[in-house]
Amino acid sequence: MDIEILASGSKGNCYKVKTSDTTLLLECGISFKEIQKKLKFKMHEIDACLITHSHRDHAKAVKDMLKSGIDCYMSYGTAEELEVLNHHRTRIFNHNRNFIYINEMIDNLYVKPIMGVHDTKEPINFIIADTNDNKLLFLTDTAYSPYKVNGITHLMIECNYVKSTLDKNLKDNKINIVLRNRVVNNHMSLETVIGFLKANDLSKLKKIYVMHLSDHNSDEELIKTEIQKITGKSVLIC
Repeated sequence: MDIEILASGSKGNCYKVKTSDTTLLLECGISFKEIQKKLKFKMHEIDACLITHSHRDHAKAVKDMLKSGIDCYMSYGTAEELEVLNHHRTRIFNHNRNFIYINEMIDNLYVKPIMGVHDTKEPINFIIADTNDNKLLFLTDTAYSPYKVNGITHLMIECNYVKSTLDKNLKDNKINIVLRNRVVNNHMSLETVIGFLKANDLSKLKKIYVMHLSDHNSDEELIKTEIQKITGKSVLIC
């Protein structure tokens, strides 16, 4: 499983995941032209795009992606907010009344959407498994994850802020209380990430990709050091 970071952060998110016979984009939160350039104009290699929620930094190019003939997978609520519900290339993940999502097969990949905790309609994240026993957990823009996932080999996880840095910025009037509370209620902190890592079996984990760091409320060096200390795994800050 090959993972390429095309963009990460509040200005835009887009990631390429390639297996032996399937290539996905996770998010399309930069312009379609930027995506084309980063993929060296080989858009025909993309089998589908998975979108977690409707915010622009995750779904900016969705209408152009659909227009170009790429199937885009998302929740019903996300499609509704993006106004693409009726497009023939929009694919809706189905779920039961308790928002337990039904597994989806995209080519030879097994995709399991899981609920996120974010201020949009039906935000989701993804577990993606291939036929070579690789399992990717993609976890972003959520205050926390209530799930335990066994057998993770690749982890892409948001670490948006460090609590002490955010609190200092509030004290120094670099951020107001409303924005501070929105960050806390919608994004994962270093402390939350560490709690998640400790709660899950990481014995098969090969690499951790840390995504969506805040420009002002995070500490890249601290985040990398602490996650490496906890896991003993290779950590890439996206």
